[in-house]
Amino acid sequence: MSRQHDTHTFDMFGDAPTASAHPALSSTPELLALCERWVARGWLRDLDRALVRFLASEAPDAPTLLLLAAALASHQLGRGHVCLDINATLNAPDFALSLPPEGDDLTDPPPLPSDVLATLTLSEWQAALHHPLLTSEGPGNTPLVVVTTHSASGTPSTRLYLRRYWQYEQSLHQHIAARLEGTGTESTSRRPIHLTTEPTTSHTASTGSENQGGRPVPLTAKPTTSHTASTGSESQSGRPIHWAMGDASHPGLLPQALSILFKPSNALDWQKTACALAARSRFGIITGGPGTGKTTTVVRLLALLQTLRLDKQPSQPLRIRLAAPTGKAAARLNESIAGQVNALPLAELATLLSEHSPSAATSEIVIPTEVTTLHRLLGARPDTRHFRHSAANPLALDVLVIDEASMVDIEMMAATLSALPAHAQCILLGDKDQLASVEAGSVLGDLCRRAEAAHYTPATAEWLAQATGQPLPAEFIDPAGQPLDQAITMLRVSHRFNEHSGIGQLAKAINQPGHAQTEREKQQAVTAVLRHGYADIHHLVMSDDAALDKLVIHGSPSGFTGNGEGRTDHQGQPIAPPTGYRHYLKVLQAQRPRGESFEESPAVYNAWASEVLSAYSHFQLLCALRKGPWGVEGLNQRIASTLRGEKLLFGSDYTLEKGWFEGRPVLVTQNDYGLKLMNGDIGITLAVPDPRNPQQKLLRVAFPSSSAASDPEKPIRWVLPSRLHAVETVFAMTVHKSQGSEFLHTALLLPPTLNPILTRELVYTGITRAREWLTVVEAKRGVLNEAVVREVVRVSGVGG
Repeated sequence: MSRQHDTHTFDMFGDAPTASAHPALSSTPELLALCERWVARGWLRDLDRALVRFLASEAPDAPTLLLLAAALASHQLGRGHVCLDINATLNAPDFALSLPPEGDDLTDPPPLPSDVLATLTLSEWQAALHHPLLTSEGPGNTPLVVVTTHSASGTPSTRLYLRRYWQYEQSLHQHIAARLEGTGTESTSRRPIHLTTEPTTSHTASTGSENQGGRPVPLTAKPTTSHTASTGSESQSGRPIHWAMGDASHPGLLPQALSILFKPSNALDWQKTACALAARSRFGIITGGPGTGKTTTVVRLLALLQTLRLDKQPSQPLRIRLAAPTGKAAARLNESIAGQVNALPLAELATLLSEHSPSAATSEIVIPTEVTTLHRLLGARPDTRHFRHSAANPLALDVLVIDEASMVDIEMMAATLSALPAHAQCILLGDKDQLASVEAGSVLGDLCRRAEAAHYTPATAEWLAQATGQPLPAEFIDPAGQPLDQAITMLRVSHRFNEHSGIGQLAKAINQPGHAQTEREKQQAVTAVLRHGYADIHHLVMSDDAALDKLVIHGSPSGFTGNGEGRTDHQGQPIAPPTGYRHYLKVLQAQRPRGESFEESPAVYNAWASEVLSAYSHFQLLCALRKGPWGVEGLNQRIASTLRGEKLLFGSDYTLEKGWFEGRPVLVTQNDYGLKLMNGDIGITLAVPDPRNPQQKLLRVAFPSSSAASDPEKPIRWVLPSRLHAVETVFAMTVHKSQGSEFLHTALLLPPTLNPILTRELVYTGITRAREWLTVVEAKRGVLNEAVVREVVRVSGVGG
């Protein structure tokens, strides 16, 4: 986040200058006592304090400054950072702990990090980060790893890692670098593989993963002659599974297949570019905002890859697997792909294939539509961090597509890449500007750091022109482009939000990077969109509780132009006006089956549940926080009470147990493979006749079935509330939990006080959950403008 702006948040703690060095910098007992006070205040975790105690017991002579750095490095993991940036911590010490944004008004607060570190210099701290038992520069088995890099100007920068996360990072570098070798991403001069342009002088800053001997594998090593650096990828039979431009016998298969998959266009078709680039590399990334066609692109890419494969091996089609980080994201991709596959020009591709390879005339181009979660794909072992599939037991596949890759943390990404066979192709799909994963790391964002400007080399540009028939504009060509740049495509045209869409314009204004404009310019751009009068945006500054009640009940249609009536989508179909929760509760009551038995008429009740679930997706309130009156806990209680007051909920009529009532929407918070429910799934509690006494009612929770596409007769999964242990009411949902979902009308509620979680990325993610209508709610005017200029900066060495 923007430290220049946020440092004012903590002024109320006071920052009186320290005349001499704080005793916690030189005395381990003093440091432990300070950690106790920080833990008691909630500024530090018990886990972080325990690490300090462990290290001190293992190495009593360890410098106190090293122990302090270890505590802060551990704490950073809980806040999403892979490591501790020593330089940044000295520049803004108070961001190293979980300080309350509104200040600490309790008596006798402990010293702030800024107080403790006031006299410390960078060179002193760097010098203390070396101990033979506790730290190393990479090789070995020390619990901590110190990495020092140098900028182009020679300025040193030091990062401290817990070893496991250093290993994840190095493993990521190694696997990506290996997959970029020999697949067209290097220049003809066979330059070394670098993931970024940041120069390093420390060998640990340019290493890959450790090999079995414990030595780092250089990330900058030249391509080898091993199978991982071969000119294509190899299947189990040892033959290539995909090609860049065909071979001497069929030099034009790729361009011809692309011409079938994409209609001619006067404008540069970035989807076509993405397919071409991904077809020639064993690692590729397709990123883009909502509505840019990521799913459309990847489905066409899979058809392209399958066509190229069958041209060479008609009897061995590609084994393709599709995965997403959560069950909800997997379900959405499943729905999207099923529709996209039906629209593919498979007959034309089959004709092209038979012309190029008569032996493939009878081959069928098959594109899978089943999507699984990454945990299920890898075979998660209960109660451990380990998976059934790993480098020792790789996945049986040729191509892996990972959707919503921004939600994948560094540990899961490293595990996934490690479990891929050497020949396999990996394609990441996602929006680089969305919120990063809940756990440590922002892998997609880090890898796509240079995607805006593309940085394609002249050789790549020439190749793309031949493959796609589309010359690249000069602004996207860079002779110094790196191999990773050649494997990334950013989709730049939104097909959902046009120039008349306020949602699209607001997303664009918010998403401008900090280096492109001043904070004031960004705030002015956001305000201009909100005041423009776009038909699909309502900006609400709460003056009283009644405004929020009106929103969640009715959707406040009066806040939109013409009460939200008369809008049509890009196909000319009418768009339903904005609604609140009253809509789905009225559908629940109006369409309730009358007289039919739940056991004997399942289709009737399935149809009812489907209509209620569809109606529920017309509105969702999103918020930033979990705790307090402006978090999901307080808002869920408030909204339920409001709806009861409107006679829309009847909590006591069919209560099965405390907390359950008809109409209660619930969000699954943990995967439950026994019930086939995934983290992120939403269900609605409904009352159905008791088969033993039809006059009595029983509560059941209706979830959309994950097998609805393959078994349309069972579109609903009915679950007893007593079997649902990891669920929460979801009248209000955090923005983090909403990732991978979209709603016809989304209301984003921002709390009245600034909080570290209020950032550009959170606001952008929240507003882009809206499909047709967006209400931005500020509990206090000005919070939105403050949030959009604060950017998430997760510390890591990914890509560097």
